[in-house]
Amino acid sequence: MNKTKNVFGKEIYRYSRSQAIADGFLVDVSEMPEAKEVGFKFPVAMTRTVWNQCVEIPEGVIGQDIAGRLLDVLYMLRIAIQRTGPGSDIVFIKLHVRNDNREETPPLVSLKAICGPGDEGEPVITIMLPEED
Repeated sequence: MNKTKNVFGKEIYRYSRSQAIADGFLVDVSEMPEAKEVGFKFPVAMTRTVWNQCVEIPEGVIGQDIAGRLLDVLYMLRIAIQRTGPGSDIVFIKLHVRNDNREETPPLVSLKAICGPGDEGEPVITIMLPEED
């Protein structure tokens, strides 16, 4: 029998993806029409920070809708995945996000997406800010 020893000792606590979704730290967008439209087969979630900064519409901002903003993020992710090709579990995304009513080009926002194991080892995608883990 081949037993592997955990060099870090006994596990004390594990915070699962499903717990993070239930607690609101992750926003699961997998079943939203925009994720289906873009064609994602794996579950997709984003951090609450990304949702708040890139999908939610700041008060007073006109000419924006949540569905369109979510579609922008997911579509740019799809393009980044296609350009990166197989074998990479991290992709980086840049997109302009309008969070005010100024006429100029909105600021460029950088995001990263990681494809990793979910709670049961299944592939899942998580979109986050570059400095988030």
